[in-house]
Amino acid sequence: MIDKKTSLNRLYRGARIAAAATALLVMLGCDNDKEVDPPAELTEIKATRDVHRVWTAGLGGDSERMRLALRPIVVDGVVYAASHDGEVIAMAAANGKRNWIAKTKLALSAGPEVANGLVVLGSSDGDIIALDASNGAQRWRKAIASEILAQPLIVNDVVVIRTVDGHVEGLSATDGATKWAVDEQVPRLTLRGTAPPVLAGDRIIAGFDNGKVLAIDPRNGEVMWDTIVNSPRGRTELERLSDIDSPARIAGDDIFVVGFQGRVAMLARDSGQIWWARDASSYRGFTMDEQNLYLTNADSVVIAMRRSDGAVQWEQDTMKRRGLTSPAIDGDALVVGDFEGYLHWLDKATGAIVARQKTDGERITNAAISDNERVFVQTDSGKLLAFQSKAREVKTADSGQ
Repeated sequence: MIDKKTSLNRLYRGARIAAAATALLVMLGCDNDKEVDPPAELTEIKATRDVHRVWTAGLGGDSERMRLALRPIVVDGVVYAASHDGEVIAMAAANGKRNWIAKTKLALSAGPEVANGLVVLGSSDGDIIALDASNGAQRWRKAIASEILAQPLIVNDVVVIRTVDGHVEGLSATDGATKWAVDEQVPRLTLRGTAPPVLAGDRIIAGFDNGKVLAIDPRNGEVMWDTIVNSPRGRTELERLSDIDSPARIAGDDIFVVGFQGRVAMLARDSGQIWWARDASSYRGFTMDEQNLYLTNADSVVIAMRRSDGAVQWEQDTMKRRGLTSPAIDGDALVVGDFEGYLHWLDKATGAIVARQKTDGERITNAAISDNERVFVQTDSGKLLAFQSKAREVKTADSGQ
């Protein structure tokens, strides 16, 4: 069991980290002695991909500038999404028809995660809530007392929670009781964001703000290995920021991670050994297919890197400083969102921008998701939108068109 003193200590550490992150933003954005380059202006593109909006739903709960981890998820043809004012909704992916809505009255900040009949979310106040996936009824609720900015993970009968202060806790999926806990020391100054735990075979992979990656046994919380991927460098706290804030990606026995002011690397799942590493800086993260990983770096340049060795295949740098999300794969294209609520489709093979759509004009913090038929995106104002896209057919002289 976790006593009251421990909970209060974690709450204090979480508040201290949040304050440090706020100070960082002030220092980065308001240094009068250093000129800050403005975001790139959007230029006209020649669209070669058709995109249309399928449906729109309003979730409410404006979270502008809060950098929350509220992102929809699609399971068995149903979209689950949540807003910062506590509403959780389940809708048909095909047409947006509402199945149910639950009003939790919590300041939701992370999730949802859906598996094994549960919908699990975390809050800014350190609450965990589990709902019934079929009707939204509350199954259980638990207070951890530290902000949650990482999507929970459900592994069999365990719900894995990661908080902003380096705490990872395994809860019973039945009633929320604590099964185990792991704590990793984090620096005094960090970026606002937390890498969500992900499952890699029989172990949980979690990245931390000290540049370290841990493999944890979901059954008992045993740390199976730990590897420093992003070693802090520099004399000042700003220079030494080395956060791993985006989720690891798993492909068989290979684990891929990236950190801020550090490296992108491929690790062995069984040992944590680094097979290759390349200089990179990202707090947004990446996605990947069988050949490449597609990364949005800290300057909003989208980069394709070969999975086998990290060699750069192409770079798309015309949207610098637009606060791009990590890419999502939409067939033979990639989708990224920006700070003005635009979605941009990029050709996976070349990085060329092939389509663009406006949402509601509000920032898009979290990456879009795809169910192989549609792309879903949630803006920071709480608007949820579904799109379909396809490459235009090329007309040729032989076609007679």
